[in-house]
Amino acid sequence: MSGGNPMTKEQQRERAEEFLALHTAPEILVLPNAWDVVSAKIYEVEGFKAIGTTSAGISATLGFPDGEHMSLADNATVVRRMVEHVGIPVSADMEAGYAESPEGVADSTRALLDAGAVGMNLEDGTGDPAEPLFDESLQVEKIKAVREAASARGIHPVLNARTDVYLVPGDGDAARLECALRRAAAYRGAGADCIFVPDFADLDKETITTLVKEIDAPLNIIAGERTPPISELEQIGVARVSFGPRAMRAALALLRVIAREWRDAGTYSHMLKDTVSYAEINRMLERCECSN
Repeated sequence: MSGGNPMTKEQQRERAEEFLALHTAPEILVLPNAWDVVSAKIYEVEGFKAIGTTSAGISATLGFPDGEHMSLADNATVVRRMVEHVGIPVSADMEAGYAESPEGVADSTRALLDAGAVGMNLEDGTGDPAEPLFDESLQVEKIKAVREAASARGIHPVLNARTDVYLVPGDGDAARLECALRRAAAYRGAGADCIFVPDFADLDKETITTLVKEIDAPLNIIAGERTPPISELEQIGVARVSFGPRAMRAALALLRVIAREWRDAGTYSHMLKDTVSYAEINRMLERCECSN
């Protein structure tokens, strides 16, 4: 396909089933996070089996800070463009659902399904330092609302329920772990397919192992400075590893190095090292490898 074509509903259902199966496959699901069409295409060309989006990355490209400052419509538009240009499952980061109520989160679910997403991240962080996590019972109702809205469309997107316990101030490691496990169990019971426990790169191997053993669901870990290599995560039993906005930030760091070399040295070595060619980018975008 050229220029991007929408999937049929049957193709979307099949892709959702394909994505769900990847969470129980023998090998770990390595899920890179894209922030625009060309980053998604690079991941596809490099052989990844599915793609997640990063809300922070998409927001940055649109000129917004992360945290639902971009609109749901903005988010869905980028998701749709990715879906139309790749032939692998795309899971959308829906942040906290762009709504306070379960009914509003259901509306957001329908919007992202309309964009072609076959998976969704839903987080329980509020962004409010005084009350950093949504009430657990409210979050359970939101997860149920996502599941019900999708079921009404005849599709089962992978719902990756994220708990931000390790991203907000806590009362010590033991209390944090207890809270994460309690919320994980509640979210799984409400219909989550996968549990996501992000952190600030401070989760060690022992804690990850405990999470795997105690959570009765596939576990998603975000890779960071202290995260064991992917091969070790697979041995531990982690089902899915993602990267959030960290690849996007690394790309921006390289751009900053290039810009500083121009400014300070007047040379171009970093820009010319290992560059992707003009022709290769055009080929990626002219011909979609998808099966639509």
